[in-house]
Amino acid sequence: MKIGLLGTGNLAAALGTAWAGAGHSIVVAGRDPEHANSAAGQIDVAARSIAPRDLAELADVVVLAVAWTGLESALVLAGGPAGALSGKAIIDFTNPVDYATGRLLPEDGSAAEFVARTAPGANVAKALHLFAGASWPFTGEPHVAPTVAICADDATALSQTAALIGDLGGRTAVLGGLDAARQAEEAAGFVMRVVAAGANPRLAVPDVDPAALG
Repeated sequence: MKIGLLGTGNLAAALGTAWAGAGHSIVVAGRDPEHANSAAGQIDVAARSIAPRDLAELADVVVLAVAWTGLESALVLAGGPAGALSGKAIIDFTNPVDYATGRLLPEDGSAAEFVARTAPGANVAKALHLFAGASWPFTGEPHVAPTVAICADDATALSQTAALIGDLGGRTAVLGGLDAARQAEEAAGFVMRVVAAGANPRLAVPDVDPAALG
C-alpha cells in the first residue's frame, strides 16, 4: 500500500518506519520541506518527501499525524477543502485535547468529523490516537497485543485501517461509524486525567472478557 504521512513528528516517523518494515511504500509531507526530508530519512531509504498537494495523487491512504492546532492548515495544504482528497481514505490520529486538563476542545463533534467536513468526499477513519509511536511495532504474543479502537462510515476505510494496524502488530475493535469518534477522543482526555492523578490508566478500567458475557 502507498501510505502518505501528513506530519513530520516523532509519531509519523515511528509509524512510517514500522509500515515500511511491513513492505509499504511511504511518502512524507509537511508544512516545512526540510522537516519532511528529515522524517523520510528516519523512516527508510526508499521513503521520500513530497509536497502536501501531491498526497492525493501519490498515496492510497493519507495518515494525519499532526497536532489539533495545525489540523486545518495541514488539510488546506493537501487540498482537502478543494476536494483533492475526495474518495481517499484518511486515518486521523488527532488528539483534540487540552493536555493540562484532559478536556476535549471541540464544543461538539470530533476532530475526525472536522476532517470529514474540511475534506469533503474523503473517507475518514479515527484510529491510533491513544498510542505513542514507541508502542509500534508490537512484537509480543498476539493475545496481549494492543487493541486499537477504530471507527469510520466507509467500509473500505475501515478495512484499510484495520489492515495497517495489523501490520503494526495490533488488534482492532470497531466502535461504529464516525459519530463514535467523539467518544474515542474523550477517552484520551480520560487517560490524561488518570495519569495526572498519579495512576496507571490500564488499571482504571475493568478487566472484562467478552466471551464470558455471552
